[in-house]
Amino acid sequence: MDGGGRFAGSLSETAPSQAARARASAAVFRRGRAERRGSERLRVWEPSGQWRRFARALDRVANRLSRLPRHTGLAATALMIAVSTGYGAVRSDQASKIVDFFRDVRDMAANAAGFSIAGVAIAGERHLSRAEILAAAGVTGRVSLLFFDAADARARLLTNPWIAEATVQKLLPDRLVISISEREAFALWQKAGRVGVIASDGTVLEPYVLRRYADLPFVVGIGAEVRARDFLAMLNRRPELRANVRASVLVAERRWNLRLKNGVDVRLPEFDVEQALDQLAALEREARLSSRDITAIDLRLADRITVRLSDGAFQAREEAAKKKTQKPKGGSA
Repeated sequence: MDGGGRFAGSLSETAPSQAARARASAAVFRRGRAERRGSERLRVWEPSGQWRRFARALDRVANRLSRLPRHTGLAATALMIAVSTGYGAVRSDQASKIVDFFRDVRDMAANAAGFSIAGVAIAGERHLSRAEILAAAGVTGRVSLLFFDAADARARLLTNPWIAEATVQKLLPDRLVISISEREAFALWQKAGRVGVIASDGTVLEPYVLRRYADLPFVVGIGAEVRARDFLAMLNRRPELRANVRASVLVAERRWNLRLKNGVDVRLPEFDVEQALDQLAALEREARLSSRDITAIDLRLADRITVRLSDGAFQAREEAAKKKTQKPKGGSA
């Protein structure tokens, strides 16, 4: 230390200290520049507007799910299982069996509670048996009155062609009342070579003919089943003509032909059928056409009646005409 209170030191030490400080400053400068370059290369990714909207939507869904009541997840799981089971049942054609099983379980519980069907009253049956009516209505020993669908039973009854109208009433706790109105067998109808029994409204009651229906009027042709009631009513007003008719044939769904019991075909017009039937009835009374040797009578023209003879009658007529026109042979004495 000198007399001024300063430390004595060599002037040569100042140069290295300054150089070190210079190197340190340069290092700091280089490091800062490297950090700035690195920050320029590494940019923070910011989501676009579409992704921000999607993120906000997810947040809203998450918030709503957090506000759901307890056990919602359990209920959703059970629902998913039920839906999967139902889908599998439908795909494997087992749905009807599963539904029937649950219905049986339901009806068993109702029957045990006192709602079994103890009695069924049926009114209006004539052709159908009691067993047929109960089967058509879906009444079985397992069905309970509590869950019995009266509207469905009525609809099932009306699918039977014999039943024109039906009512079903439930009288709790254990009574059922079924009232029906049956159609009547009206005529026999032939179509495409097959004969069945029809009602007056054209409903096919039976696809075959029982012995007790053999004497019903016989109609033939497409559309004859729905037009038979009006035409047969005209025939019934002429009982002497009706007794000789074997079949009524609808031609091209426009007009009728009659096939008489002796095989004669009567061709009726499309219009003025009543007048043509009156002419035919008069001819039958006056000339007994049904007993003549003819094959057809044509009444389609209002101003004339055309009759076709049988082959034998035609030949006999020709021979008689030849004899009339043949001149007598002989010589003068």
